[in-house]
Amino acid sequence: MIKNKEVGVIGLGKFGLSLATALTDLGIKVVGVDINPEYIRRAQDILAQTFEADATDEKALAQIGFKDLERVIVSTGDSMEASILVVLNLQSIGVKNIWVKAVSEAHERVLYKLGVPFVVFPEAFVAFQLAHRLAAPGLHEYFGLGKDVATREIVVDQWAGKTLRELNLTNSYQVQVIAFRQSGESEFHFVPQADRQLVDGDVLVLLGKTEDVIKVKTY
Repeated sequence: MIKNKEVGVIGLGKFGLSLATALTDLGIKVVGVDINPEYIRRAQDILAQTFEADATDEKALAQIGFKDLERVIVSTGDSMEASILVVLNLQSIGVKNIWVKAVSEAHERVLYKLGVPFVVFPEAFVAFQLAHRLAAPGLHEYFGLGKDVATREIVVDQWAGKTLRELNLTNSYQVQVIAFRQSGESEFHFVPQADRQLVDGDVLVLLGKTEDVIKVKTY
């Protein structure tokens, strides 16, 4: 879990504000940005900091200090163009850890091509989860077995060039890598090979007890 770090949320509509509020409830400082003054008024008593600004303006993001944030979540309504422009601006000022809410499958594919490590498509995700729970009762409960079991996605940075065998995460942290997604791709692969060299931007999915998964350091 992120501790003593600030997270940026760009777009304080229903999804953005709900996410920002949940992060705040977990003790994480959130810096919220939106061009809509009404959204800013609604969020200013909840979040650590709020700014009424146009995130499609690179200079505005730089002035707010977004390059120093641990990670930034982009949730800019239904505008695919605005979302992509915001991502490009964030990348231009040096933000690496960017999470983006996609509004369509085409948007999702473009974001992965741009090198965005985490893309969430809320409507599709909820529909997928519900369909599988209805078709195969117990599937969700299996993955949620035990209150202290969790999965975590990690973006490869300092681990680039190493293999899973060299990292030895099972013995070092008591966690297992159950899937991975290659940089620039949208599909996950399962049962990763122990001797495959990791590439900068790859995403690994870890499974283990919550306390162990949180302890994994990527540096």
